[in-house]
Amino acid sequence: MSDEQQDAGGAPGRPRPGTVLIIDDDPGVVDALATLLSDEGYRVATAPHGHAALAYLAQHEAPSIILLDMMMPVMDGYAFRMEQRRHPVLSMIPVVVMTAGAKSARIGEMGPIALLSKPIDVDALLALLEEHC
Repeated sequence: MSDEQQDAGGAPGRPRPGTVLIIDDDPGVVDALATLLSDEGYRVATAPHGHAALAYLAQHEAPSIILLDMMMPVMDGYAFRMEQRRHPVLSMIPVVVMTAGAKSARIGEMGPIALLSKPIDVDALLALLEEHC
C-alpha cells in the first residue's frame, strides 16, 4: 500500500472534492482509476488488499468514499467490508463495490451504495463520486 496520498487541487471556484480510497490488487486498474480521479480533482489513496486498507484507515483521515474490489490476496473485499462494518466511524464511509465477477446476493448483503462491473463505466463512477464526495 502506498502511504502517500496523491493530492490534486480542485478547479478554481469549485469546492475541493474529498479523498477516494481505491482498494484493488490490479496495478493497471489502480493506475487508471487514480489517474482519472486525480485529473478530476480528487485526492486518491490506494491499497492492494483489505488488510493494507485497514492499516491506512487507522492512520489517516477517513476518505469520502471507498472503491472496493472483491477478489484480492491477503484480505479480500468481503473480509475487509466485515471488518469495516465493525467500527462505528469506518462503517459510515460509503463503499462502491467493483467486480469483474458475477453479481451475487452476498455482495448485496455487504451494503454497498453501488455495484460497478469491471471494466468500470467512467460516467457512472464520476456521478457516484460527485454525489458522495
